[in-house]
Amino acid sequence: MPEGTDTDLLLYGYWRSSSAYRVRIALNLKGLRYRQQAVHLVRGGGEQHDPGYRAVNPLGLVPALRHGAHTIVQSTAICEYLEETFPDTPLLPADAAGRARVRSIVQTVCSEIQPLNNLGVMAYLKADLGLAETAVAGWYAHWISRGFTALESWLETTDSGAFCHGDAPTLADCFLVPQVYNAERFDCDLGPYPRIREITARCRALPAFRDASPELQPDAD
Repeated sequence: MPEGTDTDLLLYGYWRSSSAYRVRIALNLKGLRYRQQAVHLVRGGGEQHDPGYRAVNPLGLVPALRHGAHTIVQSTAICEYLEETFPDTPLLPADAAGRARVRSIVQTVCSEIQPLNNLGVMAYLKADLGLAETAVAGWYAHWISRGFTALESWLETTDSGAFCHGDAPTLADCFLVPQVYNAERFDCDLGPYPRIREITARCRALPAFRDASPELQPDAD
């Protein structure tokens, strides 16, 4: 283990950021103690642009995780770091094929859905391209539908159990639930995705997921 203990974990995030939400779930599932530093993405033009935060993450994105002398950015890298550094309560399967499947679900969310619908993209569509709200909503729904259709087909296979992979939560669930939260915020139709809805409901009943919910965070407004 690198220098520091779990009590040295400091998570920079924003209550409604799905990327920070993923990391909170992973931290909670592993039973790790951590502190939070809010980075408000809207107030005053966005605190992520402040020089102080740019020194933490030059990209100006959340989340970032500080552990002792180390700072890790990007939610997938943070979760992989937690998995390797705190191996108790593993969030990746023991077999190579299982790990690859979980990572495929993770990458579908964080590469094929969320980046196309994040705060910066939505602002660009409205302010720079001048798209109407209905057009922006259509853009959002398109990428949710495309990604969720693929996820639903994978979650219908026998490799899935009570959760995305097997009968215990994995990183796949950590990434799925925040994306469903986003889809609900934007009134996307989740009717065609019964497995996604079923797994999400099961996850939300667990304290680790419930305590990570955006509305329960100290900076929620």
